[in-house]
Amino acid sequence: MGATLADIAAHAGVSEATVSRVLNERPGVAQSKRQAVLTALDVLGYERPPRLRRRAGRPVGLVLPELTNPVFPAFAQALGPNFSRRGFTPLVGVQSEGGLDEDEYIDIFVESGATGIVFISGRHADMNLATTRYQELRGLGLPLAFVNGYRSDVDAPFFSVDDASAMELAVRHLVAMGHRSIGLANGPESFVPAQRKAQGFRDAICNALGAEVPVRIEAALYSDDGGTSAARALIADGCTGIVCASDMIAVGVLAEARRRGLNVPRDVSVVGFDDSAIARHSWPPLTTVRQPVAAMSISIADAFVGEINGIPASRNQYIFQPELVVRESTGPAART
Repeated sequence: MGATLADIAAHAGVSEATVSRVLNERPGVAQSKRQAVLTALDVLGYERPPRLRRRAGRPVGLVLPELTNPVFPAFAQALGPNFSRRGFTPLVGVQSEGGLDEDEYIDIFVESGATGIVFISGRHADMNLATTRYQELRGLGLPLAFVNGYRSDVDAPFFSVDDASAMELAVRHLVAMGHRSIGLANGPESFVPAQRKAQGFRDAICNALGAEVPVRIEAALYSDDGGTSAARALIADGCTGIVCASDMIAVGVLAEARRRGLNVPRDVSVVGFDDSAIARHSWPPLTTVRQPVAAMSISIADAFVGEINGIPASRNQYIFQPELVVRESTGPAART
């Protein structure tokens, strides 16, 4: 503990005795020194004592695109304790049809005195949409952070899973099981993650099967209905293996396979993306590429708290490596 007190004291520019008084909530510490100690705790990654967390719960806005896809509440659930341990209280805004949109949540968070806003797969992920609002917020000095999606004209840190590596993992897995006709049930073409998955899929097919093999990609919505639509085309095209841009899309692919009387994985193998709760509880349980939500959330909170405390995070993207999780939805290609 002595070394820890020394580190905090050195960063805050106070004595170890002052640090001890702040941590134990003793009187006799000037507010400026108390705040310096609390800031040092945040920046150095130490947990505040519970009572200090409650007292210093500065709000941070989290904007989610929806709750239907379990990966989005998973991000909120993982980010919550990572922010609260650093003295911040997350305020969650969920967009929904007929409800508030991203701009309206931004207004609410700004009016509520939020110290910054984290956008999870928001409008920033769609290349067809302007970034003017984000630039205005940065002009006001409000720290921002973005998850899965990248815009070079926004002065903020971005955190993304490595979509190209995800496609390489999925394609290699299917090829190793004998599949040669493999398709991608992707998201909308204007979305950055979908663009990256499409390019990663093309490269993976070329590397594994050769440049002469046709690349089959169907763009669809990030939903089970989107998966149904994409599966219809890919199965009709003779694909025995289907890689999906989300577990929600994969659920739709599984449903379409059943409607056609196909057995998964005997007739068609399906790989999802995210490793959300539905991947484990679908039937059959879904082979998927895990998005490292927990690791991403720790890095987001660390970098964001630094931004709030005047320590800029890198403007290069933070890229996180995915992991293949093999379950029962993939198997050897049927012999013809």
